[in-house]
Amino acid sequence: MNMPATPLVVILMGSESDWETMRRAHRTLAEFGVPHESRVLSAHRTPDLVAEYVRASDANGAEVFIAGAGMAAALPGVVAALTTRPVLGVPVASGPLNGQDALHAIVQMPPGIPVGTLAVGGAGATNAALLAVAILANKYPVLAERLAAYRAAQAEKIQAITLPED
Repeated sequence: MNMPATPLVVILMGSESDWETMRRAHRTLAEFGVPHESRVLSAHRTPDLVAEYVRASDANGAEVFIAGAGMAAALPGVVAALTTRPVLGVPVASGPLNGQDALHAIVQMPPGIPVGTLAVGGAGATNAALLAVAILANKYPVLAERLAAYRAAQAEKIQAITLPED
């Protein structure tokens, strides 16, 4: 099945400062050729816009949402409450607890509204994108091929490492 041109993945973040972390998800999706879009929307400051945007994206064919948030980290849970599509939460390292508060807020979703939670920071954003690719690969064989090639290339890099000897 061919991938549509419309965004299959939507990346949301609560503030512009989150882009430093969330751009890793954007870059990873771009590397795999996954149509996606990124947007800043706040669960606390623009709740009506979040609801409108998520519902419109859902109706327009988005298949996975990646939501990054720091501190209170409400955005991933709000997105999950608005769609039945998979939502992947990325805790952003910010505030006095350096993302630990966000991690706990996202991972402790109440039963019934799940959010897949990734690691704090850039590694979590990259892995959220890779997990989105894996989800989409069930429907789009070209992504399954690209993901297999990506993992093979990772294995080759590790196998090629030679350590210096004293």
